[in-house]
This record gives sequence, C-alpha cells and structure tokens, in this order.
Amino acid sequence: MMKILHVCCSSRGQFSESCRISRKIIELLRAKEPSSVLTNRVIGGGAIAHIDASYASALGATESSFAEAFPMGSMSRSEELIQELERSDYVVIGTPMHNFTVPSALKAWIDHVVRVRRTFDSTTEGYVGRLRDRPVFVAVSSGGRYSGERARQPDFLTPYLRAILGVIGLNDLTVFSIEGTALGRDAVVEARIKTDQALEEYFRHLPVRPHCSGDVFP
Repeated sequence: MMKILHVCCSSRGQFSESCRISRKIIELLRAKEPSSVLTNRVIGGGAIAHIDASYASALGATESSFAEAFPMGSMSRSEELIQELERSDYVVIGTPMHNFTVPSALKAWIDHVVRVRRTFDSTTEGYVGRLRDRPVFVAVSSGGRYSGERARQPDFLTPYLRAILGVIGLNDLTVFSIEGTALGRDAVVEARIKTDQALEEYFRHLPVRPHCSGDVFP
C-alpha cells in the first residue's frame, strides 16, 4: 500500500497556492493507487517549534548523547517527524517562497529531520544519507517570478532543498511552481493554468512507483 506524506508549510493553509498545487499532486498520485494512505503534516503558523538547546547541543557533539538515547523536547519531535518520513513512499511538500528561500516553518521541519547519526552520517569523505531515496514533489508558490524570461528575483529555495534533502539521501526531487501570485488576478490565473497543464502532462506518463528525473516545472 502506497504511503504519502504531505508537508504543508504555508500559514494560510488550504487557502494558499502552494497547498492547492500540493493537493493536486496528491490527487494525481492517488489516482494511480486509490488505496494509498495519506499523512498530513501541517507545519505552517508555528505548528512546529524551532529546535531547543538540548537538541542543538546533541547535534554539536561528536558522539551520541543522553538526549539522543532518551529523547525529549525537540529530540522527541525530531524522532516523530523522521519516522513519518521513513514510512512514506512519496513526499509532497507545499511551500511558499519567503525572501527568495524557504519559510521559517519549513526550515524548522528540516532542522528536525536532518539529524546527524540518525538521518545522515558525517564522514571524512563527506555526508552520507541514511534514508532510502523516494520521490519528493515540491509545490512552490512565489509572489514574484524567479524562472523564465520574466524572472525578476533569485531562487535560493530550489537549490537549497536539493542540497539539504540530498544530505539525508533524498535525491529524487521534482519541483512544480506557481509564480507571480502578487502580480494581480490575471497573472494568478495564467500561472495556475500553466502549472496545472504541467502537472497533468507529467503525471499522465508517471508509473505507480516512478523514478523522477529531478526536473523543474514552471
């Protein structure tokens, strides 16, 4: 049975464009396998606190600590979120772009799941991910445009997510975006049509358990 983890990052929740796209992705995935199980992890609006002092100290240590053996506080929440991730066959992340990069809510989730000695090892040759790779779909909404001929702002979100999720072994990343949401109703309608077409085209050819190419779709 296919298991989907949906990470919703916007403080606007279901009313956000990023959540709309991520729900569309889930709808298309479930059309491939109707018996799939969905786990919704809402992290927007401060639903996940930033890491505490005990967690930060444990991550800075060279050896496993008491906090890792007997998790409490942020360490306990970290274990909960990591286990959700481990159980999933697909991960769908719906996120806005804040100040050209990830919002603080998504950064808090990342800080909990990217954990040395648990989801990755730090070796003399670099970082080695411990998680099984699986398809990760990222639905991004941005007020301005960061791709194509009309781009007017940089994109630090996409390369950062590729790098940080790659650290823990998640390299199969595909991004869909809706850009220009702050540019007026006409721009939003145009962007929605373009994104929905890209989604329909992509998932029309997607097998139940795909090997994604890591492309980015505007």
